[in-house]
Amino acid sequence: MIRIALVEDEPSYVDTLREFLARYERERGERLRVSVFSDGDEIALGYRSDYDVILMDIEMRFMDGMTAAEEIRRRDPEVVIIFITNSPQYAIKGYAVGALDYVLKPVSYFAFSQRIDRALERMGNRKSKFLNVSLKGGVRKLDVSKIWFVEVQDHDLIFHTEEGPLPASGTMREVEQALEGPAFFRCNKGYLVNLEHVDGLREDCAVVHGELVQVSRARKKAFLDALNDFLGEVSK
Repeated sequence: MIRIALVEDEPSYVDTLREFLARYERERGERLRVSVFSDGDEIALGYRSDYDVILMDIEMRFMDGMTAAEEIRRRDPEVVIIFITNSPQYAIKGYAVGALDYVLKPVSYFAFSQRIDRALERMGNRKSKFLNVSLKGGVRKLDVSKIWFVEVQDHDLIFHTEEGPLPASGTMREVEQALEGPAFFRCNKGYLVNLEHVDGLREDCAVVHGELVQVSRARKKAFLDALNDFLGEVSK
């Protein structure tokens, strides 16, 4: 299912774009879930990374689309943004916030469907996997490949990443289930390690970007087997 946010303050355009999306769904055989917002502040303030595509009007009353997109980009580097506007000069500025494209009003179905095609193509070309994490101040979408390891500390989670440690809420069981696959291994009760970032072993610890992560004695053989299997898959 493709999750689409429609941010538009003109009711007539909301109706038109809803009809276009329903038509696109029928013609392409895609399943779309559409959420509607009447102003930029409604989606940008307290933004949650719940959408694959955002269709964003630029000129709105309380928060314009460009400002909303800047706020969203701070939290979500991957969501596809398409601007809807009366003026191409505004839309061109959208590339500064990583907008995929823009469509001019009055919107035709042909132009609109082309933009949605491009958005889905962009989504299909992504190789990265992302995980929504509840950090202080809101939800953050983390690139899984850039997570070094996850640690339990005083009933909280610490995501160790290339941008530094990020405290988060949740349980290790939930994270382990979300990251299930050959790349991550639970080396002891308090650590979940991304095998891609293991540089070596030192006694009973894995070396992850210079940090020592304890591997329990009971899990050491399984850890070595998982690491060898992962390296074997990567080298194929």
